[in-house]
Amino acid sequence: MAYEFKLPDLGEGLTEGEVARWLVSEGQEVAEDEPLVEIQTDKTTVEIPSPAGGVVTRILVPEGEVVPVGTVLVVIGGDGAAPAPVTEAKPERERIRATPLVRKVAEELGVDLASVIGTGPGGRITEDDVRTAGGGAPAVEGKREPLRGVRRLIAEHMARAHREVAPVTWVEECDFTNVDLGRLVPTVLHACALALQEHSRLNARFEGDEIVYLDRYDLGVAVQTESGLLVPVVRDCTRPVDELAADVDRLAEAARAGRLAPEELRGSTFTVTSAGKLGGLLTTPIVNHPEVAILSVGRIRPQPVVRDGKIVVRQIGYVSVTFDHRVVDGVQAAGFGLDVIDRLQSG
Repeated sequence: MAYEFKLPDLGEGLTEGEVARWLVSEGQEVAEDEPLVEIQTDKTTVEIPSPAGGVVTRILVPEGEVVPVGTVLVVIGGDGAAPAPVTEAKPERERIRATPLVRKVAEELGVDLASVIGTGPGGRITEDDVRTAGGGAPAVEGKREPLRGVRRLIAEHMARAHREVAPVTWVEECDFTNVDLGRLVPTVLHACALALQEHSRLNARFEGDEIVYLDRYDLGVAVQTESGLLVPVVRDCTRPVDELAADVDRLAEAARAGRLAPEELRGSTFTVTSAGKLGGLLTTPIVNHPEVAILSVGRIRPQPVVRDGKIVVRQIGYVSVTFDHRVVDGVQAAGFGLDVIDRLQSG
């Protein structure tokens, strides 16, 4: 008997996922628990094993398509001689194949997607289709690359944060001379966690019309990978710096290798980012929604400064705190930032 495998609920309130890569093909024999498909969520790529053994008789959703939870992805069963007849489950209305970005363009242009004929793979509606339907000329200049996978999710996440957050950035210089720069990130994580205990307004989430104050200190760390920016979470950053350093190294390596587990990308209460020598003097990063603040460390370099009336050379860099002004006031953000700086300067 044929087995219809549907996109499962992957938790964290996810309602859809992108088929990133099929690990099998039609006509192939697959064993139970053998890798079947990679699904891209709003956090990471999840490899899903086959829930049943048999011949893959029909793949219903092509790579790159975003579908809601419960959509039949593949049919397993039969002798593989021919695809088994399948009646695909349909929602109350015909499923419209379009990415969230295309849906937003359609909303802005007042275009009803149900009336648009898609010219993309599998009948997917493209941005050009929407713009043409809206009376505009399609953009054809230059090389075009579909927004897929991690890059698509980053774009959606950043656009949402930009729309919803009222950002303000506070900046101050910091003397990092007493900091082991080889362990800069775990040291900053530790200083932030201790400071957040005294400035709880920044260790919170903005959900609907409520501010949720959190009593855990699980901090996200921005890591640049070939696929895009990922933010793995270091749990309980009040622990000793040595322990945090081991976790930071492990998570960064896993992020760059694409081996992060979904739970390692969930549940952060605050985020820290540092681009090292590429960071410039300072940055104003986007708040990692639904968090309410993010701290960034700019480039650290030797600079002449005045100490006790004398000019000396110290390792100076800028610390910036970008915060959601709907939740956090400037005085509160400054108090937190100065607390972090004091902890870093005291070693």
